[in-house]
Amino acid sequence: MKEKQQNSTEELAARHYQPGDYEKDDQLSSGLATTHEQVSDSYMEGEIAAPFNKEKTKNVESSNEGYQDYYS
Repeated sequence: MKEKQQNSTEELAARHYQPGDYEKDDQLSSGLATTHEQVSDSYMEGEIAAPFNKEKTKNVESSNEGYQDYYS
């Protein structure tokens, strides 16, 4: 029993996204297709750079105003 469960979890962990996952009805395929779509959307959207990253100087510090209680 334990060996059978070990084999099924290894098979599950080795599963990767396939384009056909969009047409399948099982939970794993649906999850992989959804995750692939989210990652693809995020990648295509690009990075939203913070304003202090646009400065040409290296020693620019960001303002942590409003977060004093969080970092103390």
